[in-house]
Amino acid sequence: MNSSDRIAYERNKLHKRLLRLAGQAIGDFSMIGQGERVMVCLSGGKDSYALLDLLITLRERAPVSFELVAVNLDQKQPGFPEHVLPAYLDKLGIAFHIENQDTYAIVKRVIPEGNTMCSLCSRLRRGVLYRVASELGATRIALGHHRDDIIETFFLNMFFGGKLKSMPPKLVSDDGRHVVIRPLAYVKEADLAAYAQWREFPIIPCTLCGSQETLKRREVKQLMREWEKRFPGRVQNIFAALTRVVPSHLLDRGLHDFAAIAATGEAHPEGDKAFDPDPLPDAAGSSLKLIEIGTQETQ
Repeated sequence: MNSSDRIAYERNKLHKRLLRLAGQAIGDFSMIGQGERVMVCLSGGKDSYALLDLLITLRERAPVSFELVAVNLDQKQPGFPEHVLPAYLDKLGIAFHIENQDTYAIVKRVIPEGNTMCSLCSRLRRGVLYRVASELGATRIALGHHRDDIIETFFLNMFFGGKLKSMPPKLVSDDGRHVVIRPLAYVKEADLAAYAQWREFPIIPCTLCGSQETLKRREVKQLMREWEKRFPGRVQNIFAALTRVVPSHLLDRGLHDFAAIAATGEAHPEGDKAFDPDPLPDAAGSSLKLIEIGTQETQ
């Protein structure tokens, strides 16, 4: 096999893997049903471009019929190339909407120089996108967060918030009116970066959070890189742990009735094992029920 054939082979494998994992997440968490209108939030970054690209293919192969509409929030960041996304989406032939709201000026005015802007920026974006979803009649709001985002958020909450909490693959929006989904929940960021490079998506950098080098998320991301380099497979094990929670072996009294514990004379499946190194899945969700949408990955 020559080099060009090898590249084509690896790209084909990557594409099928991404389709399989996205389809699996959609199936595992019942993200998209018959007749849904899915609003894909397109930021101009690699993740949201890949999400839209994969959903377009999955829509063609899915056993259910659903609509897609791409939405971009133009926050009026200085130098934002406002022609890029409309030209790209016109070329795809997909329905889209560009919402113009100067949230950039609000963030810059409210947040002191040097402080983290992400929290306020995110809240403002969510509010606008929820409104647009209602106006467009969307029944699902699809975001491009991936496996690494989920793990990073888990550690951010643990290290700096004192909570065991992450990004769920499916949730009800803050206003209670929408269902938010993350079809890339099982996908590694490295695969999305490779896919974006291959597909040559017209990436648009963010001049808000993308310009801040001291974010806590960057610290966690670097920690994960170091772990994966020194201990291959550790990050995957962490992700697998989020799918295999044992409430009886944590300390949250709201999740487990410790007061009702009594000896029964019968063996307990968990017992007093504090550490039980069972075989862990080697890929996202591989120990879970596999639900694919029209694709199989060849080895």
